[in-house]
Amino acid sequence: MFMKIKVIVVDDSAFMRKIISDIINSQSEMEVINTARNGEELLEKISRSIPDVITLDIEMPKMDGMETLKQLKKININVPVIMLSSISKSGTESTMDCLELGAFDFIAKPSGQISLDLNKVKDELVEKIKIAFMQNKSEIKLTSEKGLKENRKIVHKMVASSENGKKHNIEAVVIGASTGGPKALYEVITGLPSDIGVPVLVVQHMPVGFTKAFAQRLNLNSKLKVVEASDGDLVEKNIVYIAPGGYHMEVGSNKKIHLNTEPTVWGVRPAVDKLFLSATKVYGSNLLSIVLTGMGHDGARGTAEIKDNGGITIAEHESSCVIYGMPKAAFETGKVDEVVLLANVAQHIKKIVMGR
Repeated sequence: MFMKIKVIVVDDSAFMRKIISDIINSQSEMEVINTARNGEELLEKISRSIPDVITLDIEMPKMDGMETLKQLKKININVPVIMLSSISKSGTESTMDCLELGAFDFIAKPSGQISLDLNKVKDELVEKIKIAFMQNKSEIKLTSEKGLKENRKIVHKMVASSENGKKHNIEAVVIGASTGGPKALYEVITGLPSDIGVPVLVVQHMPVGFTKAFAQRLNLNSKLKVVEASDGDLVEKNIVYIAPGGYHMEVGSNKKIHLNTEPTVWGVRPAVDKLFLSATKVYGSNLLSIVLTGMGHDGARGTAEIKDNGGITIAEHESSCVIYGMPKAAFETGKVDEVVLLANVAQHIKKIVMGR
């Protein structure tokens, strides 16, 4: 008999508690073991039964989601937390705060048309609970001596190979990420210098309404200027452009950003492949791509195309990924130059772009 993933659902709305609980309990491999109306109730109930995953509303009376995260940290409850976030201005800003405080991930709360959003929310919630559970149970992998040694060998071999090859004059950097991406991108972008000398274009799979707050948070903490991209923006050096949720972001031959609502790719919009494929047409061999943590295959096709056009390609190493899906798919194309731990990605970008 297998053990089910135990979940506690925290939301001040009885209706939302029932909706979320029904979604979770409909899955054979997970179950809701308790619910709470706010953070205070959660802290009281968690002392009697520790779950594997917590779903946590942000806006609640008595103790909201942000304060709850602080209290969980204070009492050393190391349980992955998935935030349920509204798309209001305050909600998106609070979501970024919660990610900084250690929340595992978030999903956008269903809007007023709840029946229309329910299936999408269901699939996303179930997937993220599974990922949070697996990642939490396998954290030993992230710091394993063997994993780090293997990474050093792979990187040494690939760096040597690329250093012996053609010298590149990088004119742009493109980055793609999904699950676990906000934290990963925060580490990479804030690690880049103000004089990197090239534009950085980023696709992070994120719902409509959240990318602006994400760009603003990065801008506050980065040496580079970070903006949510707008249609028609001229791509300039030393600026980071974040693709807005709900829009594919491409680079035109005039080096301007083009946003569109063409069909989803790999079920997502924005898609990493859309950015990568358009950028390689413009920058050719003078392009550097990085695929970070995420589920699925988005970015693999673009990585292969960039390499075929003479660009340099990087994928995050499995041992530092929240989920090793997108970087694995890119690596398995055979077109990845370097496999790099997240902590070293910014340094690798500097080395390749600036020669230091």
